[in-house]
Amino acid sequence: MTDTALRTPPRTTAGTDPSKTGSARQRRGFRQRSRVVKALLNVLQRTWLIAVVFAVWWTASANSTNIFIPSLEDILLSLRRDLSNGVIGSGASYSLTNLGVGLLLAVVVGIAGGLVLGETRWLREIVDPVIHFFRSVPQAALVPLIIGAFGIGQGPKIYTIAFACMWPVLLNTIDGVLSVEPTIRKFSKVYRIPPWLHFRRVVLPAALPQIVAGIRVALPIGITVMVVSELFAANKGLGFYILNASATFQVPETWAGALLVGVIGYILSLLFIVFERRILSWYFKSGAK
Repeated sequence: MTDTALRTPPRTTAGTDPSKTGSARQRRGFRQRSRVVKALLNVLQRTWLIAVVFAVWWTASANSTNIFIPSLEDILLSLRRDLSNGVIGSGASYSLTNLGVGLLLAVVVGIAGGLVLGETRWLREIVDPVIHFFRSVPQAALVPLIIGAFGIGQGPKIYTIAFACMWPVLLNTIDGVLSVEPTIRKFSKVYRIPPWLHFRRVVLPAALPQIVAGIRVALPIGITVMVVSELFAANKGLGFYILNASATFQVPETWAGALLVGVIGYILSLLFIVFERRILSWYFKSGAK
């Protein structure tokens, strides 16, 4: 036997090496634990202040004798009772339907109008004073006028929400279209890209971050107008529930309705953040702010 043969250790395959297999399992376990810890810290970061506020509210209102400021325990008991018997559930379903349809109409009209106005300078200069006039009018002040003009059904409430939510979407879409770099526009003209393809593949992607920002601004406006629209000539909805409870001096129920609206708004905001991260994944991956 030669010296080389004596110095060469026996070969083993990577697949049968128990030390390497164990280290790979440890690395996978460490990564999984890291993801879990990161998710828990993220949830804690978003919810710790809410927990503190509720704890302080619960403690400060525990022995309240003010009829207009009931304890948080009474508010939550009223909320649980009316959720279980379906009183709030049916109203919330009605209100969220109005909000969803109205916001969808606002997004469609706002994006379409913003693309046209952003690309057509002479038309934008004509309608610019009208846009800023209606944008400056408090949208809640127009609710009784719209309901009085179009009736007391579900349609006018949807139109009111759509009208209020359309302006931030429209204005952000116009700004997004105007922010497209002139070099990109010249490139599109030089290569004679058809107008529809130019809108779909050049203008719309460039304006999309600002369009989504406009929808984010429109969402809380829509929730506010949703409640206000149900305070006038309505027989269902969260706004009607709050108004009816306050008119009959059911103070815990009034607080419960307002608290539920806030919770719904917070949940919708979180869902919209997930939607925004999904539809603008390329934008966030690029590091753009």
